[in-house]
Amino acid sequence: METFLKELSLASKHLIEFRDMYEYENRIKTFTDWPFMENCKCTPENMARAGFIHCPSANEPDVAKCFFCLIELEGWEPNDDPQIEHSKRPSNCGFLSLTKNFDDLTMEEYYMLEMDRLRTFLVSAGMNNKSQLQRETAELKLICKFDSVVLGLNRDYGFFSHYNK
Repeated sequence: METFLKELSLASKHLIEFRDMYEYENRIKTFTDWPFMENCKCTPENMARAGFIHCPSANEPDVAKCFFCLIELEGWEPNDDPQIEHSKRPSNCGFLSLTKNFDDLTMEEYYMLEMDRLRTFLVSAGMNNKSQLQRETAELKLICKFDSVVLGLNRDYGFFSHYNK
C-alpha cells in the first residue's frame, strides 16, 4: 500500500506540473537539448504539436512523454513522425483526439478533457502498482482469515471469555 501511495503522490505532482503543458510554447521549451533539431520529422516543433515533452535521462537523451496520456517513447529516429508514433500506441490519448485548438475549447470541453487527464493519471498510478497492490491485498486477506479463525476459536471454545463481559 505504501508503494501505491508513493506512486499516487508522484502522479499528483505530474498532474499539477503538466497542467501548463496544454500550451504549445510550454511543451516546446522542454526540448532544449533534444538530439533532433532540424532536417527531420521529429523536430521539437513536431514533438510539441503531438503533445510530447522532453524528459531526458543520463542514459536516454531522447525520451519524450505525452503530458496527457503519459505514454513515454524513446529511440527516436530522424524519420519518425511524432503524431504517427503517438497515435500507434494504445493510449487513447484525449489530447490527440482534440478536434480544435486548445484555446478554442469551451469551459465544459476543457473540464471534460481535464477529467480524462485525471483518470489517465490515476489509472497510470494504479497500473504501476497493480501487482504490489494485489500482493498486499492477498496478505490482508490471510490476516483477516487468521483473525476470523482466532475469533471463531474464542467464541466456540470460550478462550478469552473474560472479554465477552
